[in-house]
Amino acid sequence: MSIDRKQQILEAATKSFSQFGYKGTTMDLVSKLANVGKGTIYTFYKNKEELFSEIIDRLLLDMKVAADEAFNSQRPFVDSVHQALYSILEFRKTHQLTIKLFQESQELGTPTVNEGVRKVEEMVLHYIKQKIIEAIDRKELKQCDPELTAFIILKLYVSLIFDWEKHHQPLGKEKIAEIFEEYLLKGLSM
Repeated sequence: MSIDRKQQILEAATKSFSQFGYKGTTMDLVSKLANVGKGTIYTFYKNKEELFSEIIDRLLLDMKVAADEAFNSQRPFVDSVHQALYSILEFRKTHQLTIKLFQESQELGTPTVNEGVRKVEEMVLHYIKQKIIEAIDRKELKQCDPELTAFIILKLYVSLIFDWEKHHQPLGKEKIAEIFEEYLLKGLSM
């Protein structure tokens, strides 16, 4: 019974954070959406921050599962990392909660939301770094700084998927893979 209540609360809170953001969500609103008393929420969570933190942790797990499903170690590193990154960024782009979080972080700079966004980016960077280390070990990539390389890969993808679209036609998945390979892996030198 209590697990059902907790799940109801998590679903209601996720819905509220997705629609109204962190600042616009109150425990009263969550209790109404979950159809439980506010006291019931406090039996599971001390405050809104703790509730939000659990939702972010679940979001990170969902993103990792999406990336793992897209990553295929039987394919070349370039193809696999592209599929995994694209999956993570598409998840971030289409998942209502992540859209609201990134919007609130940029527009309002809410500290708790900024911390959630930082956790998302940290998880993605760690994931890419681990895949780079594995590819170096398999001799698919030359020796490099995995942390710096992960940062460059992520920022390039974010720029191509989000920033480019602000003033240009969106790039297709195949075009992004082509650009990634041409500029990052092959380089521009003759």
